[in-house]
Amino acid sequence: MTRVHTGGVHGGVGEPGRGSAVPGATGRALASIVLVHLAVSVVHGQAHTGGHVDLSSAAAAFVYVVILAGPLAGLALSWIRPRAGAWIVAASFAASLVFGLLNHYIIAGADRVDHVAPEWRTLFGVTAALLLATEAAGAIVGARAALRSIRRTS
Repeated sequence: MTRVHTGGVHGGVGEPGRGSAVPGATGRALASIVLVHLAVSVVHGQAHTGGHVDLSSAAAAFVYVVILAGPLAGLALSWIRPRAGAWIVAASFAASLVFGLLNHYIIAGADRVDHVAPEWRTLFGVTAALLLATEAAGAIVGARAALRSIRRTS
């Protein structure tokens, strides 16, 4: 549905290619979670470096592509394709959540919270927990935003 206003042509809510972002409080919540997650990720990365917690090439690629770039790309896409952008945010956060749970709390290895050098363990553990919280919230808010977008366009 396209409406013509005196100020120009505007697409209906959720129409692709019309510059309509995920609307209202949901859009602000999505943006906030993505940005807070990015900030926590940067600090967590510093704890990785300080604690000499190295990642394999595959794990590093996952971190850069899915955990860092995924939510940012989804948020950017949500401005022109709200449903697709929100699903990308939700999917990247859900995958990040599983990755973090496994590597920080379940699989024995250098990346597990209780295996980090003692002087870095607190920062590493706190940021790992904050990552889980933001990833769970981002997966939920992203999915809700995508589902609301579907309801608005049907």
